[in-house]
Formats: sequence, C-alpha cells, structure tokens
Amino acid sequence: MQSSAATNINNHFFEGLYQNAWRGLMPPGLTTAEVEFIWEVAGLKPGAKVLDLMCGYGRHAFELARKAASVTAVDNLANYTNEIAEIAKTQDLSIQAVQADVATWQATEIFDAAICMGNSFAFFDKTDALAILKNVSAHLKPGGVFIINSWTIAEIAIKHFKERDWHYAGDYQCLLQSKFLFSPTRIETEQTIIGPGDVIERKTGVDYIFTLNELEEMFQQAGLATKHLYSTPRKKSFSLGDGVVYIVVKKA
Repeated sequence: MQSSAATNINNHFFEGLYQNAWRGLMPPGLTTAEVEFIWEVAGLKPGAKVLDLMCGYGRHAFELARKAASVTAVDNLANYTNEIAEIAKTQDLSIQAVQADVATWQATEIFDAAICMGNSFAFFDKTDALAILKNVSAHLKPGGVFIINSWTIAEIAIKHFKERDWHYAGDYQCLLQSKFLFSPTRIETEQTIIGPGDVIERKTGVDYIFTLNELEEMFQQAGLATKHLYSTPRKKSFSLGDGVVYIVVKKA
C-alpha cells in the first residue's frame, strides 16, 4: 500500500494559533516527570542516543539533551524544528533537529531509545503507523525501547470520548467538536481556537484508534514487543478506565 502521508490532514494541524495554544496545554511539571520516566525505563546514561518523533517544540528533546543525551528530534513543521535548532545552538545542546514527514523519513543511525509523545502516534493510519514502527525497530539497538504516549487507544477512547469539549491554555480557548467514526476507526475533531484579540481559527484533525491487541500485532510485525503499560510517568500500571497510557515496547 502507498503511504498516506501526502494526504494526512494532521500534517498542518499544529500550524497557526494551535502551535502556541499547544505549549500552554502541556504543564512543565509533566514534561519533567515524563523525561525522568523515559530515562529510567529506557535505562539511559549520558551520551545515549534518543530519537524523538513528532517532537513538537522540543519539550522532551531539550530536557533529554540537558541530561547529556544526544537527541535526534523529527517533526513535520519547520517552525518547530527551526526553533529547536536555534535554541540548541544557543544553549550548546546535542540536538539534531530534522524537518521531515515522520511517516516517510528514514533514520540513518542506531538509537538507544525512541519516543513518540503527546498522542502523536494516533495521527497516523495503519499503513503509516506500521511504516514508522518498522523504521524505529530497524534503528534501535537490541534491547532498545520505544515509548508511545497516547490518550486515544480504543481502551481509553471508548470510555472517555466526548462530542464536545473545551480546553483552556493561557490566552487561548479551544472548542473541540468530535465524531467517532469507523472504517477505519477514528475520531475526527474540528477545533475552534480563539486567541488573543478574539482571533479565531478553525481546523480539523484525525486520531486513528487502535486496540492494544491491534497495536501488539503491528509491534510484532516490526520486530517489537510490548514490555509494559503505564498510566502515569510515576509507573502506575495501566488499567481499563485510565485516561492516558505510556506503552513501552522493546526490540528483541
């Protein structure tokens, strides 16, 4: 099957007002806790190589680099990767920022660990998700881990789905109007973002919904296997009804 990357409407979702609103939705304390979790679960040490897919504005990449990891941070938005590159240069941090479509980009080195945080793995349909997994697996060292953070796997989405919701981030308000659809199973959401000065922007995004069993089948096809499921970066085991999952998969 051909990659659907070229037609993925999520490729431009974080442009415009939402690029700034997203920063306010992620508390700094959460990033700190997640980086400590990543460091511990992956068994990282100074000098470790980490791949950060869909890195956004680099909240994990910067903290990992400050712990002396060497980070390759990949995102489809040039605004993000250009900013990361500039800050990394100014602060002398070991971060290589790459602007590329994550679904088609191919790594060229071997990593100790890889991450895809902030529900970003849900932006890809099965074809692209499997391509990403195979790319990650091919460039992880034996025993290396890939950590996926999600709040839209089926075991979460079915219980917590809302047709209408509001999010608030500083000077930004986001109205979410969602539909739960099938073939493929997905949530399509139209977001209305209201920024400073009552500037309004509307855009649509898609989260593709996979069960844990479907994900495990894709992991196995890519040479990976689930190691553990957590619901918090404090390593609480995931249970049905929890609102977030951290999926830790391992390369044989």
